Amino acid sequence: MTSATLLKRGLGLAVAVCIVLLLIGQLLGQPILLGYVATGSMEPTMNAGDGFVAIPSVATGDVEEGDIVVFEARELHDGELTTHRVVGETDEGYVTRGDANPFTDQDGGEPHVTDGQIVAKAWQVNGEAVTLPYLGTAIMGVQGVVESAYGTVASVLGLTTAGDSEGLGSMLVAVGVALLGFGMLLERLGPGRRETHRSRSRENVIAFWTALGLVLLVFVTFATAAMVVPAGTAEYEVVSTDSPSDDPQVLAPGETAELTRTVDNAGYLPIVAVHDAASRNIAADPGSQTVGIRSSGETTVSLTAPEETGEYTRHLGEYRYLAVLPPSVIVWLHGLHPLAAIAAVNGVIVGVTVAVVLVVFGYNDLRVRSAGSHVSLSTRLHRKLREWL
Repeated sequence: MTSATLLKRGLGLAVAVCIVLLLIGQLLGQPILLGYVATGSMEPTMNAGDGFVAIPSVATGDVEEGDIVVFEARELHDGELTTHRVVGETDEGYVTRGDANPFTDQDGGEPHVTDGQIVAKAWQVNGEAVTLPYLGTAIMGVQGVVESAYGTVASVLGLTTAGDSEGLGSMLVAVGVALLGFGMLLERLGPGRRETHRSRSRENVIAFWTALGLVLLVFVTFATAAMVVPAGTAEYEVVSTDSPSDDPQVLAPGETAELTRTVDNAGYLPIVAVHDAASRNIAADPGSQTVGIRSSGETTVSLTAPEETGEYTRHLGEYRYLAVLPPSVIVWLHGLHPLAAIAAVNGVIVGVTVAVVLVVFGYNDLRVRSAGSHVSLSTRLHRKLREWL
């Protein structure tokens, strides 16, 4: 294989990875390794349309002054994701500002940003953000084309619903999958090419480690999804007022109230749920608990009103792990980092799966035999039943 071919494939792989990451970020509503700015509020650090390398909050350390963060705004940009720099910290959270703005977001009416709102941090080297020029411009151009195409199709079909970002992102994924399948179909059924070399591969034989890798990929993907998808950050509004009411979230200054939070487990494996305070003046008791199969548990959330009157938002992070290890070990690993706990759980799943496959099937390659087109479907099913019984 020539260096030109390797370079071409490498560039193609890089482009594919970028597209996949951007689409996943579009569907999840947060940047996954790649993000972009749509306005000039971060100039000259980031120009409008520039992309950047975004590190998810679960993989970053503590937020410090000078960091560029992506957070879920409440007032800015109609509550959408905003990329600004942290310029200070108070008891209520972080003070943020766009580098090109003369005033902070909080001076403009945005509440202080808490850890629970931050979804990613821009990668900086020696204090300088790593940017990808025009990446966002290209993505917004594609989105514009897709929105225009959706509008045309909707008018022809008489659709009245508008295409939101999530729906358009799903459509892009569906189109990509359809094109991939169409390409594979063409390669399979298209005009044949004359083979110029002799293949040494054996027909109808699947390499053992290839099959095992596919099985592990499916298991690990579903296990990770079962832990990551239900997890998240819960918001609690607190009103500190001199005229408190019976509402447990309308309190006198300095008063503490308790709420009950339910943790549901709809899966077929027990889970370990861990609650972490993602902002000040909030706590959960117990901080961790094991919830059985298709069962639920309860935790008590304590909210404390600040001494100054006003409306405040508190955040409580919830993390879930499959209980394939002792709960105390999972909680300890979570204390190191949530990714450490997820990796340990997946490691156990991989180990158990490999052991079971080796015991049941051995490690020989798998041969897939075909009964031939002359054998009827009923006969094939009858043979399979005899094998299993």
